[in-house]
Amino acid sequence: MRLKAYAAQTHQGPYLQVNEDGYDFDFENEIYMVLDGFGGSGIGDRAVDKLKQEIKTFYTHISDDPNATMPLYYNPRNILEGNAIMNSLMNAHQNLLKSNLERPVNQRAGASAIVAVKADSLVVLVGIGNCCAYHFRQGKLFKIISEETMKFHSKDQFDFKFRSTPLNAIGMYPELGQQLREIRISEGDKLILLTDGVYSQITEEELLYSMNRSPSDANEKINSLLKLSNSRGNTDNQTAMILEF
Repeated sequence: MRLKAYAAQTHQGPYLQVNEDGYDFDFENEIYMVLDGFGGSGIGDRAVDKLKQEIKTFYTHISDDPNATMPLYYNPRNILEGNAIMNSLMNAHQNLLKSNLERPVNQRAGASAIVAVKADSLVVLVGIGNCCAYHFRQGKLFKIISEETMKFHSKDQFDFKFRSTPLNAIGMYPELGQQLREIRISEGDKLILLTDGVYSQITEEELLYSMNRSPSDANEKINSLLKLSNSRGNTDNQTAMILEF
């Protein structure tokens, strides 16, 4: 099953002057990611740039060698690519955590992420922190990676914008919490990867409407989602990616 169309956008949002979000991809090795960094200007954004390169480099090294030892993680239920991307994320996490522990608290960085890797008709997705992912198939929308945030810990109507604060992130705690899902892709499927600057201001019904809308392409769909989120008062960075099969 081949990738037929790809679209991604990242933006600092309507109020912030620096973008600590980011996305990256490698068509040859079939790896796609969105990241939501934090730490401030010159800290979170630089961490995201470094994480993107570390994750891709480590993943490419392991996944290209079927006899490679999985040094940090191995689960026999996962395919090679799933174990490889988990090792890549854990390696990047350990490097950033070590760097953070050598710095004052106000100079530490972290990042939430969704990383997807494809192997034939299977896509492995790993989610960390306050990003989320959806699977669109035959007019229906399924949430496959849920954001790990404060939203279930606070119901005060006046603090909604704070509920997307991550409870877990790359570089945050010694143990890296993650969600891993394997999805078998069919023709016509779409995968949607979002940071909280997009999903926190829109409903799943609105996202479903956007995916069903025709004939707009993936870039137009992303544009409409970002504009809708901003019209609702978004104050965060924004990143969205759509993979069409």
